[in-house]
Amino acid sequence: MIFGAPGSGKGTQSEKMIEKYGFGHISTGDVLRSEIKNNTELGKTAKQFIDQGQLIPDELMVSILANVYDSFGKDHQGVIFDGFPRTIPQAEALKAMLAERGHNIAAMIELDVPEDELMKRLLLRGQLSGRSDDNEETIKKRLDVYHNQTSPLIEWYEREGIRNHINGLGELDRIFSDICDVIDKL
Repeated sequence: MIFGAPGSGKGTQSEKMIEKYGFGHISTGDVLRSEIKNNTELGKTAKQFIDQGQLIPDELMVSILANVYDSFGKDHQGVIFDGFPRTIPQAEALKAMLAERGHNIAAMIELDVPEDELMKRLLLRGQLSGRSDDNEETIKKRLDVYHNQTSPLIEWYEREGIRNHINGLGELDRIFSDICDVIDKL
């Protein structure tokens, strides 16, 4: 599982892990954006939450992610969870869902980036991509949600014994090398 605040580099580093290790990738953001783009019922519901900087209800996300996870088949090389879980109840639900399949999370890779840098990265991403949720007001809400609801997962995964802290500031290749050090020890 790759973990960090919005703008910490989860997607960028996930792409590099997929290329090197052949992992599957489940990005809740990508899954939800696809549903929104296709104007599905889930997409319409999700858009209301996202536009307000809020999280999608847990039971809905877990069932969606279970379907995506199962699509990789039983013999996959591993799957990166990117953007999920975001709360302790979600972490517990994910752990239970994986346990039902005889699997577990091998490592939680935490990309730690200072908040001023997160804001710069997200505003730039919004300008480059046109993502409507990358504006200053929504970014502030998303960072508040992260600090209030998501960051307690750091301690939860520490207690699980699988938290791996990575300094997410600096050269992409150095950050990726630190991530590879974690994966190569699994």
